[in-house]
Amino acid sequence: MFDINLIRTDADKVAKALARKGAKADIAAVRELDERRRAVVTERDDMRNRRNAVSKEVGKIKSQGGDAAGPMAESKALGDQIKEMETEIAALDEQLTTALLLLPNMPADDVPDGTGADDNKTVRTWGDLPQLTGFEPQAHWDLGEKLGILDLARAAKLSGSGFSLFVGDGSRLVRSLINWFLDVQTFENGYTEVFPPALVNAKTMTGTGQLPKFEEELYKLRDDPLYLIPTAEVPVTNIYQDEILDEADLPRLLTAYTPCFRREAGAAGRETRGMIRVHQFDKVEMVKFTTPETSGEEHEKLTRNAEGLLERLGLPYRRLLLCAGDMSMFAAKCYDLEVYAAGVKRWLEVSSCSNFTDYQARRANIRYRTKDGKVRLVHTLNGSGLAVPRVFIAILENNQQADGTVRIPEVLRPYMGGKEFIGKK
Repeated sequence: MFDINLIRTDADKVAKALARKGAKADIAAVRELDERRRAVVTERDDMRNRRNAVSKEVGKIKSQGGDAAGPMAESKALGDQIKEMETEIAALDEQLTTALLLLPNMPADDVPDGTGADDNKTVRTWGDLPQLTGFEPQAHWDLGEKLGILDLARAAKLSGSGFSLFVGDGSRLVRSLINWFLDVQTFENGYTEVFPPALVNAKTMTGTGQLPKFEEELYKLRDDPLYLIPTAEVPVTNIYQDEILDEADLPRLLTAYTPCFRREAGAAGRETRGMIRVHQFDKVEMVKFTTPETSGEEHEKLTRNAEGLLERLGLPYRRLLLCAGDMSMFAAKCYDLEVYAAGVKRWLEVSSCSNFTDYQARRANIRYRTKDGKVRLVHTLNGSGLAVPRVFIAILENNQQADGTVRIPEVLRPYMGGKEFIGKK
């Protein structure tokens, strides 16, 4: 949630920063709403003080045997006015909270200006693009079907478009990726594994920013007030909602595997073939809770944790620093990692590594106590480590052989029963 103190201090600066994100936010209206609320609160408090003074006066008159009818009538009138003002304050509180929930986070100073993907900045590349000579590389939907490891037709029969059915070594490859991702994050990179619920309540969705603005993109249960998670970021970040952590325990690093569910996949006919955009997919997430002073450094480390996985899989990738207009509503700074897939001849995003500063922590009320006893908001960060479908695509398409088989990356072979190839008898 947006910090109202920033608007009180420098509304013009806030308006300019949010304009960089393309947000059409009426900051003046938010400031006016806040000023109205503060004025009513001050008036209410003055009336409370007056009523307290009148009550003392009533008690003094009664103790002296006098007639306190006048002061008692005034006290009652003040009480009625106070109740009316408290009703107005509650309404103003709701309006102000809603307005602040709908404001995006401000982009960091080192985030470049821009309005879309064309304005993102490539800050790092790794690996050479695959050179598949002597045959025409196949896309994953054809290759997977011929190998008998991916059955998109039957997935569509079961659930409709935008779903996948993995079979045999395809299913085992998915499981191998998940297990290897988790093993690297926990055994090598210092994350603690958690296994959260895939269904969460509205408060949890609000804590990370999915509600109220993006409700139409979520799957909601019909008979219970619960939502299917779009990413493990949602439950894992909210583990500490309404809690105060100790500074000595920061940074706190958590990782989790979950299935993820998104209604918007394949919207408007985009990328509907294959499994580049799907409604359900598997992902391992990295989440960090840090102090404000260390969040920038931890953001770089988190991104390197994701890049290290791609390097060990031998997948060429590039790191993009997203421009202000291409970032999510919640992020202050974001790197996207994209792998190259030889069959579709495209760069595919496999991880977004974001620093949310205190935006999510304010919504979820996640704080920490400093060594000198002060209570402050944590900074939250997350990134995919990694999303399975597009990594699966890149492995198949980049490692395909002329005979139609697929070479398994060496790091995954112990998880695949020692196999070197998929499709070779």
